[in-house]
Amino acid sequence: MQLPYSDQLNISALSRLFDKKSECYKLFWFQAILNKVCSGNRDILFEDLIDEMIADAWYMVTEYHLNLGPRDTLEKAVNYIYKSTGILPNIKKREIIRWLRQCEDPHVIGYKNTLIQEVPFRLQVPFYTDFPKETWKYGSYERALQINQQKRLMYYFDSIMGLRTKIHIDPDWADYFMENQEILRGWIQYNMILYLQRRNPSVPGISDKLYPPTERKLERVKKYWKLLSEFGTIHEIYDNVEMTKNNISIDHFVPWSYVAHDEFWNLHPTTRSINSKKSNNLPDWNHYFPLLADLEYHSYQMIWSYEAVKKEFNKCAREHLNSPEIAHRLYREGLSQSEFTGQLSEVIYPVYQAAKNCGFKNWEYESAMDQ
Repeated sequence: MQLPYSDQLNISALSRLFDKKSECYKLFWFQAILNKVCSGNRDILFEDLIDEMIADAWYMVTEYHLNLGPRDTLEKAVNYIYKSTGILPNIKKREIIRWLRQCEDPHVIGYKNTLIQEVPFRLQVPFYTDFPKETWKYGSYERALQINQQKRLMYYFDSIMGLRTKIHIDPDWADYFMENQEILRGWIQYNMILYLQRRNPSVPGISDKLYPPTERKLERVKKYWKLLSEFGTIHEIYDNVEMTKNNISIDHFVPWSYVAHDEFWNLHPTTRSINSKKSNNLPDWNHYFPLLADLEYHSYQMIWSYEAVKKEFNKCAREHLNSPEIAHRLYREGLSQSEFTGQLSEVIYPVYQAAKNCGFKNWEYESAMDQ
């Protein structure tokens, strides 16, 4: 990806920032710097950048279960905070940053100190010339002194005091970041996607999992199931609640936070309260898949029995059925129930199992009476 040219700055060095990375720190560190600069900051504390990194990684780790690396301290920090505090995945970024600023947990502070040991100094390696290799054996203070002797860096070090260390952004680089921030964000995202795809080879839709999702549009599918409820009684699969026009919510059987799509074969009706309880967990396969298959086969039969249902299904299919091969396997005319169930299992189960392998938890519904 070509970065905008500057006749004053070393853009060639900038373009090589992410060439050598075994972990994700450089990506998140530079993204944090860009965020801060574009918010008007020129002198930035290490700790503020680390808090920004944790906040940027929060949703992709807690909700999407993405692996950032086999020994990744950023992922460990996020998971520790998530498991020890009960903070929800959908917390706003500004709120998690506010919490981090006030946090005195020694484990969290330890993670932060680990994160500042290397990346603040190594990010700018492509810019360094005649740089003594033995410098990497020194402590932070000695490293900062050596680096500060280099010419035309993006930032320099000031007030070396652990997490209270401050970096000063070069004015020309600050102007470049401001003027080209959208392109630079796209460049970071591109490199982030490549990195995460390598670390998460079985996870679909990586590009949709860098940030919390925007609102999903499932009104067409909801309208379809409302129509079906007019042709006969329909019960959802988790608590056998009868579906009506007024209580239908659309659930992803395999959670959206894993599949990152709204394919018709993974969608079915339930109530809003049950959908909320299920959250991003995996319904127990042995318990719920047979019920899902029965419900979906009922839908399939209705498609081929009523012209109005078929017409509404075709509208859904244009938005929510993107594989012609799956469309043929599941929705061609003449399938028996056993044939349909077998085909549906072959489509869903590999996705279900991959989500399970990524850490999505098994779930069974407990009604208020069962608790």
